[in-house]
Amino acid sequence: MDHRKRSEPRPPASGLGPRGRAALILVLTISLICGAVATASLWSAGAKADRELATHRHQVQATTTGTAKDPPVATRYGSTPRALAPAVWEQPEHVRRSGTIHVPPRTPQGRTVTIWVDDTGTPARPPGSAADRALTSLSGGSVATASVGAIGAGVLALVRRRTEARRLAVWEQEWEEVEPVWSGRLRRGKAPGTDDD
Repeated sequence: MDHRKRSEPRPPASGLGPRGRAALILVLTISLICGAVATASLWSAGAKADRELATHRHQVQATTTGTAKDPPVATRYGSTPRALAPAVWEQPEHVRRSGTIHVPPRTPQGRTVTIWVDDTGTPARPPGSAADRALTSLSGGSVATASVGAIGAGVLALVRRRTEARRLAVWEQEWEEVEPVWSGRLRRGKAPGTDDD
């Protein structure tokens, strides 16, 4: 009688393996390339839009005609709090305009401030800066990288799960054939002393 201790065989260890690691590297590479392309495209489109906008924006000097009102509570703690004040300015040249403009808080009456206006002389937002464009481009590129990476990782995980399920099914089938011999039990349908050969 064999008293040696036999440990039960275990299914093959799961892991990425060389092909899985290569696929993961490929997915990461593709996601980085997509992110770089998205960043460059957004930068180029933003630069073109800013150039177009700049041709229709003009800086003019406006003079406040009243004291600035405190900014709303929601905007007081921003990086650049702005208040509103009535003012007059000229745009186009020799055409007097009036309205409410954004000014620093507590700007007194009679103060001259620089504002941006469009071709009609209406106050408008300034052309975008390179810093704003960079932030938008990098944000978009990061989203593209993360999206492509997540989709690729999801596909890899699905393929790996199906491959693992097939591999374990094959192992279990082989184990059913080997286990009775390995454990010393007779297979079903075999009489004692019966030889397969």
